[in-house]
Amino acid sequence: MAQSKTRTQTKIQGQYNQSIPLDRRRSGVLLHPTSLPGSYESGVLGEEAYRFIDFLQDAGFSLWQTLPLGPTHGDGSPYQSLSVHAGNPLLIDLQWIVDKGWLQENDFHNCLADVFSRSKCILIAFNTFHKLCEQDKYHTECINFQQFVEEQSFWLDDYALYCALKKEYQHKSWLDWPDAIKNRQKKALDEARKIHKIDIFYFQFEQYLFFSQWLSIKEYANNKGIYLFGDLPIFVAHDSADVWAQRCFFKLDKQGESEVVAGVPPDYFSATGQRWGNPHYQWDVIEKNKFGWWVDRIKTQQLLFDLVRIDHFRGFEASWEIPVEEETAINGQWVKSPGEKLLKALYKAYPDLSLVAEDLGVITEEVDDLRMQFNLPGMKILQFAFSGESSNPYLPHNHQLNSVVYTGTHDNDTTLSWLNTLNDDEKQYIRQYFNFPYDPLNQVLMSRAMASVAKLAILPLQDLMNLAEGHRMNTPGTIEGNWQWRFNWEQLTDEVRQQARQMNTIYGRV
Repeated sequence: MAQSKTRTQTKIQGQYNQSIPLDRRRSGVLLHPTSLPGSYESGVLGEEAYRFIDFLQDAGFSLWQTLPLGPTHGDGSPYQSLSVHAGNPLLIDLQWIVDKGWLQENDFHNCLADVFSRSKCILIAFNTFHKLCEQDKYHTECINFQQFVEEQSFWLDDYALYCALKKEYQHKSWLDWPDAIKNRQKKALDEARKIHKIDIFYFQFEQYLFFSQWLSIKEYANNKGIYLFGDLPIFVAHDSADVWAQRCFFKLDKQGESEVVAGVPPDYFSATGQRWGNPHYQWDVIEKNKFGWWVDRIKTQQLLFDLVRIDHFRGFEASWEIPVEEETAINGQWVKSPGEKLLKALYKAYPDLSLVAEDLGVITEEVDDLRMQFNLPGMKILQFAFSGESSNPYLPHNHQLNSVVYTGTHDNDTTLSWLNTLNDDEKQYIRQYFNFPYDPLNQVLMSRAMASVAKLAILPLQDLMNLAEGHRMNTPGTIEGNWQWRFNWEQLTDEVRQQARQMNTIYGRV
C-alpha cells in the first residue's frame, strides 16, 4: 500500500510546478523594496531598484525575493494589507512621474524636502493627467490608463471606492462606516460612486502608477535573467477592500465582526503563539464559487511575479481558529481547509503557476502530503537547524532537492546577530557540525546554504553584507520598530559582490 501511494504521488508531482524558475539550481536575495536606499521616506520603484537588479546579475543571482507589495495599515506590515491586489503607493517613484511631465521639478523637490507630502505630489500629477485626458482621451497614456482600469476592474473598482470612502470617513475601519455603506446597499454605493467620482479616478491613477513602474522593473529584471519572487499572505486583513466587498467569503457575523480569528499556536517565535487577528475563510462558500476569489487573487500575482511563496501554507490543510475574545493564540483549534481542491483549481486556471510553500511551524504529515502532491518546494532555515538532534530537518544533511534554503527569513534576526546571542557550547556545536573551527561562522552558514542540495537558495541582504545587531526587518509578536530597515550602497561593496559571485559559481547556481 505504501509503495502504491508513493507511485501515485510521484505521478501527480509531474503535473505541477515544473516551470521557470523552478527548473534548475538558482539563488537569490531577500530584500523588500522599502529597504532600498534613496531620498524618500522608504525605498521606491526607481533608479535604486534597477541598480539592485544590476547587482544581482553581477553577483550571479537570478531571484529577487520581496515581501508582499500591498498598501499597508499604519503599522507598516506588508502582511496586513488594505488589498490583496493593489500595490503600495509609498513605493511609487516620483521621478518617474516627473519624467512623464505630470509633475514639475520644483514640486518634486518640495516633496523631497517634505514641504509637500508624497500624496500631494501624486495629486498634482493626477490633476495634470486628468486635464490631459479631458482634452485628449485618445492620448496614448490615457488609452493605456483606461485599458489598465478595464483589465483590473475585477478588483480595482471596489478598491478605489473603498479608498475614497476611507478618505471620507477619516480612515476609520469599514466596520465603523454608516450602515448603508458598510453593508453595501446598492442605492448607497451608486450614490457614493457619483459623489466620489474624482477620488475614485485618483486611486485608480495611483494604482496605474504603481503597476506601470513595477512591471517596467519586472521587464528589466527578466531581460537580465532575474526572476521576481513574491510573497502571498494566506489570510486577509479584516479592514480591507477585499473583506468589505466580499463578506460572504469570510466567517463574519451580521455586523461584519469576526467570531474567530487567525493565528498560530505557540512555536519557535512565541511561547503564547501568534494572534494575527485576520478573519477566517468561509471555505464552503468559496468552494461553491469554484474558488473564483482565489483564482482572481492569483491572477494578480501571476502578473507581478514569476514565483510566489504561499505564506503559512499549512493553512491550506488546516488553520488555527482562535475565539475572538482570547487575547493570545494559546487557546484555539485546527479546522480543516480544502487545500487539494483549491490548488487543483489554481493549476487548472494557471498551468504554469510556480509556487513555494512556507511550511514552518507546526507541520503534520497531512501538510507534507499536500505540499508534495503538488510538488511545492518547502523551506529550510539554517537558524532553526542546530537544536542538537541529527534528525533536525533544517540541518543541511537532511535537506531535500525540492526545497528553498535560507540562512534566515524576514522574521529572523540577521545571522551574525543571531550567532552573537549563542553561548559557547551552541557555537561549538555549529563549528563541529561544519568541521570549521574558526570565525566568521555567518560566512560558513551562507556558504553551506549555497552548497545545499536544495534547488533554491535565498540569502537576506543583511546576511550577504555581514550585518549584525540593529538590522532586523521584523520581530514576530511585536508591533513597534518593524519594517523600517534600509541599506546603503556603501554596505554593498565590491568584495560582497565578488564573494557572492564566487559562491554562486562554485555551487552551481549561476
